[in-house]
Amino acid sequence: RAGGARKDHGHPLPKTAQTRDSIFHPEEDNSLYFTYSGKSNVLEVKELNYQVNTASQIPWYENLAQMKMPWTWKSDHPHSHMTVIQNLNLKVRSGQMLAIIGTTAGGKTSLLDVITCRDHGGKIKSGQVTINNKPTTPQLVRKCIAHVRQDDRLLPHLTVRETLLFVAKLRLPKFFSDSQRKKRVEDVIAELRLRQCANTRVGNEYLRGVSGGERRRVSIGVQLLWNPGILILDEPTSGLDSFTAHNLVITLSRLARGNRLVLLSLHQPRSDIFQLFDLVLLMTSGLTAYCGTAKDMVQYFTELGYPCPRYSNPADFYVDLTSIDKQTAEKEMESQKRANTLANLFLEKVKHFDDFLWKATEGDNTDTTVINMPHHLNDQLPGALKQFTILLSRQVSNDFRDLSRLLIHGCEALLMSLLIGFLYYGHEKNGLSIRDTTALLYMIGALIPFTIILDVIAKCHSERAMLYHDLEGGMYSVSPYFFAKILGELPEHCIFVVIYGIPIYWLANLVPDPEHFLLNFLLLWLAVYSARAMALWVAALLPTLQLSAFVGNVLFTSFYLSGGFVISLNNLWTVPFWVSKISFLRWNFEGMMQVQFTDTTYVMTDRNITYQIPGKLALDLDSHPLYVSYLVLTGIICSFLLLYYLSLRFIKQKSTQDW
Repeated sequence: RAGGARKDHGHPLPKTAQTRDSIFHPEEDNSLYFTYSGKSNVLEVKELNYQVNTASQIPWYENLAQMKMPWTWKSDHPHSHMTVIQNLNLKVRSGQMLAIIGTTAGGKTSLLDVITCRDHGGKIKSGQVTINNKPTTPQLVRKCIAHVRQDDRLLPHLTVRETLLFVAKLRLPKFFSDSQRKKRVEDVIAELRLRQCANTRVGNEYLRGVSGGERRRVSIGVQLLWNPGILILDEPTSGLDSFTAHNLVITLSRLARGNRLVLLSLHQPRSDIFQLFDLVLLMTSGLTAYCGTAKDMVQYFTELGYPCPRYSNPADFYVDLTSIDKQTAEKEMESQKRANTLANLFLEKVKHFDDFLWKATEGDNTDTTVINMPHHLNDQLPGALKQFTILLSRQVSNDFRDLSRLLIHGCEALLMSLLIGFLYYGHEKNGLSIRDTTALLYMIGALIPFTIILDVIAKCHSERAMLYHDLEGGMYSVSPYFFAKILGELPEHCIFVVIYGIPIYWLANLVPDPEHFLLNFLLLWLAVYSARAMALWVAALLPTLQLSAFVGNVLFTSFYLSGGFVISLNNLWTVPFWVSKISFLRWNFEGMMQVQFTDTTYVMTDRNITYQIPGKLALDLDSHPLYVSYLVLTGIICSFLLLYYLSLRFIKQKSTQDW
C-alpha cells in the first residue's frame, strides 16, 4: 500500500545540502511510502553481554585437516571464549532508522545475529532482547523481522519481476488474489526504483544481469513483499559505489518513514549518507561509544573534548577515534584505554534515560506517528500443496533458461554416445563377440553417471545458501521443496538419457528389437537416476563442494569396482561383495546382460566342431530374474531420495562460507 507525503529526515538542511540532495535523488520529494500495515514496534536491548566460543565455530573438517582429535574440538579453554558485546542498551521505535557503525570485529554483525536469533555458536551471558516487551524467539522473529544479508541469494535466471512474484505467492496470505499479489509486486518495484530493470534477469557473478545496487534492492524487495514491521540489513552498501550506496540509503530512509523500524550495519558511511540516519550506534570492540541522534553526535563528542575537524566526515573521524590500533602493544593498549573511557563516559551520561539515547536537549522526541492497519499473520500463508506448485514452477523456469548449461550437457551426452557407438560400429554381419558386448554394456551404464554426479553436486551447492535462508525465514517447508526439486529436474534427466541412450544402442548394433531396446533404455534411465539421487544426498549431507565431490567420487568408484565387470562377483571378498549389493552399476549391468543375451545364440568353434550355445547359458544369467534388477534399482533410488530428504530436514544447508 502506498500513501502519505514525504517528511523531512528529522532536521532542516542548509540550502546547499538540499540542493546537493536533489541532485542525488530528484524524485524524492514526490515519492510515496510503502507503509507498514501493522501496529508500531519497539525493539529494546537491555544490558546485553554476548560471548562466542571461537573453538566451537571451527568446522569439523578443518579440525580433521589439522589432525586434531574429536574430544579437543569444542575446547572449554578460557582463551577460546571471547566477549563481543558488553553492556549494550538500545531502544528503537517504528519510524526510525538506526545505523550501527564501527570497525571490523566491532560487534555489529553479532548484534544483528542476536536480535534475529541467529547467534549460532554464541551465548548470551546476561541481558535480553525484546520486541514490544516480549523476549525474542525464532517464531516471533520470523513473524515481524525481515533480515537482508550481506550476500545476495537469488536465482540468477529469473527476472526481477518474476523473482518478486514467486516470493509474493509464497509469503503473502493465501486469501490474497492473484491481482492483489501482482499489485503488491508492482508497488515494491516502484518503491525500490526497479521499474527500469523489472524485466531483466537478476544474474550473478557468472551471468550478466542487473547491477550490484539493483540486485541489492531486489534482495530488500524480497523481504519487503510481506510487509515486515522491522527491517534489518547487514552491510547493505558493501561493494557498491558511493552514488548507488547513497540512493540505497535514501530508499531505506523512506521505508522507515512508512512506519517501519530499520536497522542497518555499516563500516564508515560517507557524510551525505550519515546525514540520512535518524539514530547512530557507534561500537568498538563490543562497547558502546555513542548511541543517539545522528545530528547530535558531533556536539556530544565536542563536549568530551573531541571536536570533529572542519570539512571532515563525522563517521570517519569518530570511527577512527574509537578504533583499536594493533600495530604495536603500546598503541593497542592506548587505543583500548581510550575506547573504554569513552564507553564508560557514555554509560554515565545515558544511564538515567529510558531509551538510553543521548540527545542534545530534553525536548527532542524521536517518536513517530503510529499507523494502525489490519495485520495479516504468517499462519495464513499458502499450504504445502500450493508451495509445491509455486516451487515447481520456479524450479522449471530457472533451470530451462540456463541454455548454456543445458546445451553443454546435451552435447556432452551426445558426444559420449557417438564416441562409444562408433567404436563398436560396423559389426552388423558378424556381430560383436561376447567379450566385446559385455564391455560395451558395462561402459554404457558406468561412464555417464560420473559426469551427472559432479554436475548435480555443483548445482546443489550453488543453491544451498538460498535454500538455507528460505527455510530459516519460513518461506516454505522442506517437503514442498523436496518434491519440487525431484519433479522439476525430471524433464532434464529424461532428455539427457534420451540423447545418450538412443544413438549408442543402434550404432553398436545391439539386439535390434523394440522390446529389448525399451528394456535396456529403462535400465539405463534407472541407473543414471540412481547416480543423480546419490549426488543429491551427498550434496545435502556435507558442507562443502570439495567434500561432497570427494565422497561422491569414493562411492561411485566403490560401486564401479564391485559392479561385476572389473572382477567377478564370485571372486569378491566379504566387504566389496556386500558393497555390490547396493551398487546400481552392478544391477544395471546384470539387467542389461540378461536383456542382451537371453534370446541370443553364439556360435563357438573348437577344432573342427561348431557349437551353438545360448547366451543365457554361456554367461550363467539365471542367478536372478530380470525384474529383480528393476526392483533393486528402484529401491536404491528410493533409499537415496529418503536420505536426501532426511539431510534437508535435519542438516542446516549453510553455504561453505557460513560454516
